[in-house]
Amino acid sequence: MAPTPEILAAFETAKGFMPVDEGLALYAAAEEAGRLGLPLVEVGTYCGRSTILLAGAARAAGGVVVTVDHHRGSEEQQPGWEYHDASLVDDAPGVGRMDTLPTFRRTLYRAGLEEHVVAVVGRSPQVARVWGRPVGLVFIDGGHTDEHASADYEGWAPHVAPGGLLVIHDVFPDPADGGQAPYRVYRRAVESGAFTEVSVTRSLRVLRRTGLGI
Repeated sequence: MAPTPEILAAFETAKGFMPVDEGLALYAAAEEAGRLGLPLVEVGTYCGRSTILLAGAARAAGGVVVTVDHHRGSEEQQPGWEYHDASLVDDAPGVGRMDTLPTFRRTLYRAGLEEHVVAVVGRSPQVARVWGRPVGLVFIDGGHTDEHASADYEGWAPHVAPGGLLVIHDVFPDPADGGQAPYRVYRRAVESGAFTEVSVTRSLRVLRRTGLGI
């Protein structure tokens, strides 16, 4: 099923970068994974655009999405970089750093989805190390350096339950189209034998956990 018109409208008006067709593919994956009765996990919250879709699917399944982010912005969102948004800088005296948490909270509130989301403020590898249960879906959309993308994969992929889904965003086989770190993580997942590709929607890859060799 597609997201409700209200969920789709909230997604389209939220601050963020995911296009609609990739968002619909993410929602479909989350809806399927929600049937496992396990939490859905998002790595890389930003301002909550994709969280809306995950939360909408979790709500429909009677579940919850856990979204993990330190909310200080990834490398390409820092001052002087391509995706920097000055409106997201905390200009309080002595701070002056990116802080996407207030915008994220407003996004969830306006979408009416606060009770279906657990927001964890912290760095993905640290949270993954203390996470203690299987999950139905992991959506990796955090930092796009090899260091960060690899750490997200290594920390969270082992938690995907058999039959669950691993979704990776910004996978660009051609270096001319974008950074290569998510693509290398995607190849690593497939070549591990633990995941089998389910669908491709532009830069969004959906993989199913079918083996143990992570």
